[in-house]
Amino acid sequence: MAVDPRLFSLAERVLEIMRSRGLTLATAESCTGGLLASTITRVPGSSDVFLGGVVSYANRVKHELLGVAEETLERYGAVSPQCAQEMALGVRRLVGADVALSTTGIAGPSGGTPEKPVGLVYCHIAGSEEELPLRLMLSGNRHRIQDETVCRLLEELTRFLLREKF
Repeated sequence: MAVDPRLFSLAERVLEIMRSRGLTLATAESCTGGLLASTITRVPGSSDVFLGGVVSYANRVKHELLGVAEETLERYGAVSPQCAQEMALGVRRLVGADVALSTTGIAGPSGGTPEKPVGLVYCHIAGSEEELPLRLMLSGNRHRIQDETVCRLLEELTRFLLREKF
């Protein structure tokens, strides 16, 4: 399977901005299954910015490792803006990063419901002073949804970094 060519250039740009500001990055992923961290670490020299990440597919891992509240998971579910926020904040604390990203959603082909259809993804960017929640409604197959999630999140992170005062 071919990797979306936009991913590498977006990751390069994010790392360039973060490196110039002396910032570090962490990821907490569910529906992207490590694609976000993999995309970032494909860039040579990423180790001076990227500290680490957690792939938290299971709710137990979201709760026990990232600190997502059981109440959040029960009340809103894993595919929710609340869960995405707690995932980002949790991994930011866990690894001590300046900025953290999270993804949680339904990449398909199954698992969707009328309330939460396949292609619904929540992401969150957590910086030291500002946070940015993202809701995406994507289409296509599983790989397309995962690739597009990473692309959109890296695009938003670039804009976030350029306006955020660290």
